Amino acid sequence: MTKPSAQTDPDLARKAFADRVRKIRKDKGMTIQDVADRAGMAVSTISKIERNLMAPTYDRFSQLARGLDVDLSELFAEGGDEFNAGEFAICRSGDEGYLETENYTYEMLFPEVRGRTMTPMLGTLKPLEKMRFDRMVSHPGEEFLFVVEGRVVVQSEGQDPVVLRAGESLYFDSGRGHLYASAGDNPARILCVCTGLERQDDRD
Repeated sequence: MTKPSAQTDPDLARKAFADRVRKIRKDKGMTIQDVADRAGMAVSTISKIERNLMAPTYDRFSQLARGLDVDLSELFAEGGDEFNAGEFAICRSGDEGYLETENYTYEMLFPEVRGRTMTPMLGTLKPLEKMRFDRMVSHPGEEFLFVVEGRVVVQSEGQDPVVLRAGESLYFDSGRGHLYASAGDNPARILCVCTGLERQDDRD
């Protein structure tokens, strides 16, 4: 029998994420207040993440990376190397960084590649009626969504809901509040690529 790992067990993955966040902060000699001030997040939110009481959505863990002054991928994997011009990186099945939240499953591709200009992820979405939202997600940059399996409903501020089927895609300004969910009775699979969060001009 295969032993569960952070790549296959949601509880282990959330704990590993929380432990990495806390370790990075302490290694940098930062307080939770320091991170909160830099990230523009509430102290209570960061505390809950570190104590594994909350699994953050993409916008929050990208804010958290900024607050900790680390590459976003460092929240999903220890170690790693900068991506340089001319290099060639492969992400094998099982190499993904994994995090499951209340509504989504994030599978961060190339978690050990630092300094990327794109953030590619696979994801699994629950049916809309099984999801619980307290707000829409928004973050700087642009976003590409491709439906791998199932049907996906996309809700976006100022737009009517859009339903995408397998093989269809969407490209949009991710600063606009948005939500994804499966439009069917079963979970849907997506490929999502975000840009704009790790550019040099954003770090200055």
